[in-house]
Amino acid sequence: MGEPAESTAARVKRWGRELGFDAVAIAGTTLEREEARLLDWLGRGWHGDMEYMARHGARRARPAELVPGTLSVITARLNYTASDARDAEAVLEDPESAFVSRYALGRDYHKVLRSKLQALADRMVRELGPFHYRVFTDSAPVMEVALAARSGLGWRGKHTLLLSRDAGSLFFLGELFVALELATDAPVTEHCGSCTRCLEVCPTQAIVAPYQLDARRCISYLTIEHHGSIAPELRPLMGNRIYGCDDCQMVCPWNKYARPAGDPDFAVRNGLDDASLSALFAWTEDEFDRRFEGSAIRRIGHERWLRNIAVALGNAPPSPAARAALEARRDHPSPIVREHVAWALARQASEPPGFPSPAPS
Repeated sequence: MGEPAESTAARVKRWGRELGFDAVAIAGTTLEREEARLLDWLGRGWHGDMEYMARHGARRARPAELVPGTLSVITARLNYTASDARDAEAVLEDPESAFVSRYALGRDYHKVLRSKLQALADRMVRELGPFHYRVFTDSAPVMEVALAARSGLGWRGKHTLLLSRDAGSLFFLGELFVALELATDAPVTEHCGSCTRCLEVCPTQAIVAPYQLDARRCISYLTIEHHGSIAPELRPLMGNRIYGCDDCQMVCPWNKYARPAGDPDFAVRNGLDDASLSALFAWTEDEFDRRFEGSAIRRIGHERWLRNIAVALGNAPPSPAARAALEARRDHPSPIVREHVAWALARQASEPPGFPSPAPS
């Protein structure tokens, strides 16, 4: 007897892996338990300034309403760790260096994932015939962790990110909503056990309980999503983190299995893995726009970039270089920048602020 015919779902997964995804799986469209959790999270106001999350409400947990006609969701995983990057803990321990979340060191992941997902959709249309679909890459109100967990790509960790036994959490997720009935994959069991390292290490205690994140305190939220002034009581806790925060992932035991990115687009750009705060603070707006062409960081704009670095300079040990960098921006046109520069200069003029070191892993 010959080999059994490959199922459509198996073919889709194989095509995805051929296009460079590290894992591909398929979920259905039912997220009732996740919807209840979402509505509770929104009701607590933990989404902060991210009004788009409240605006879309329960639709985020209803793929078939978000994209009418959706019958299945293809979920895909892509590793992002740059093998050439300076050690993250070494950067955090160096108060004059700028820490940028490891996922943002290279090309904008939105562009990379969208291109690969579109290529997968094109392959499916060629092989299976026309069908309705939509690509998502963290660009719309999609509950990507919930869908990925439903499809068996991993489980939701206590830090709320997806965890995989063979890849940790250092990867991007993307989705393809399709009007095709595909065989779904089974969820995997959770393997966090009694570990609470991610809760204990969070600099601002944003992970208020297992699986519960108050985004308003999260450094990733504060440095990327938040537009206004950062609360003064949170600024000293941010250390030298100027774009994102990886602490909860750095201490996670499962990330010893994280794998380097296979895509060269995620190689380090602009020396962001080992850059000084003062040097980055000196970039003009034109230089910021030019250097971050094709980078996710460009989305925050020059004003928030300067705001974030000003906080980090205020947390750095007092030095002539830090004070000179801040003085150069004292009269910046933006009131947000001026406020954070004034705070940082006051810190630089006082006793050493006691730069916080990351907890040991």
